[in-house]
Amino acid sequence: MKITLSENIRRFRKDRKMTQEKLAEALGVTVGAVYKWESGLSTPELSLIVEMADLFDTSIDVLLGYRVKDKRIETILNNIRNLATTFDPKAINEAEKALVKYPNSFMMVYECAEIYSVYGMSSNNRSLMNKSLELFEKANMLISQNTNPRISTVTIQGNIAYLYFSLGEFEKGLEKLRENNADSMYSTEIGAYLSIQMNRTDEAAPFLSEGMVKAFSELVTAITGYIFVYCSNKNWNKALEITNYGIDVLSGMKSGPQGDSIDRAYSELLAAMSFIERKKGRIKESDLSLEKAVKIARKFDSNPNYSTNILRYTEDTYFLIYDMFGASACDSIIKILEKLGDRELSKKCRELIERE
Repeated sequence: MKITLSENIRRFRKDRKMTQEKLAEALGVTVGAVYKWESGLSTPELSLIVEMADLFDTSIDVLLGYRVKDKRIETILNNIRNLATTFDPKAINEAEKALVKYPNSFMMVYECAEIYSVYGMSSNNRSLMNKSLELFEKANMLISQNTNPRISTVTIQGNIAYLYFSLGEFEKGLEKLRENNADSMYSTEIGAYLSIQMNRTDEAAPFLSEGMVKAFSELVTAITGYIFVYCSNKNWNKALEITNYGIDVLSGMKSGPQGDSIDRAYSELLAAMSFIERKKGRIKESDLSLEKAVKIARKFDSNPNYSTNILRYTEDTYFLIYDMFGASACDSIIKILEKLGDRELSKKCRELIERE
């Protein structure tokens, strides 16, 4: 067992923006004592460790840096997960016993919180949902133990918000999501609850707009990524299928004929389609797709418009659609063909772009 008390005292103190002087004053000790603790030159008495854990709003285990090194927790959790897959009520009983045995294990507390949440929301059991709330709050306190990059304070707060919604406490849920809505992460949910559950449609619209633009941008990026996956695997039918789907998505979001960022993305997908059609032996169709891609890209570059106002169903959100290929639309379609590995087609594309 490894103890990292000195490092943790320093980290918790700095996280709370406390000086050594402030911590010493709060605990009734000298600044020198705090300095020695953080330097590993001495260890605080047990009563002071307990007091610091309370002051830092954490557990003694976490403050000490204690970790259970065997696989007992994972074994117990696997058993609970297996029971939960069939909604066996024994999962709750096993979770209760596990929490008694490992009350300060982040992994145990977090996963049991999820179990209580699923069982509670699926059966509208308020007692289980309230227990889940309590456990998620505790998991947040133990977050420094977490090693799963998919879990963070923000995602835990999201889970808490959904439980509040299920309990009918919409204002509390909205407050949690708004406090943790970095990069519009929860804008869709905020807008949906405001609109559907609370009939505050005017307030909902800006959040729904942010959510729509973010979802649209992410979908187009995912489609583009899949095109490269299928091309790499030489699955030309799938590559063509998802490229056509991407074009349909872009067409569905375009609000008018004007040149805009959707046209830029459209030219990129057409360039990819040109490559795929050539691989399928459709040379004539490939040439037509490339010519169309170049025409749209040149039109966009002559008067670029990255505003999200032109997207259907959305308002002004100040949310930029990220493009990873090039500074201009013409640069992008050349880069796409180069990355797909067709130098001949990329050369042809460059010649079409440079043609007067």
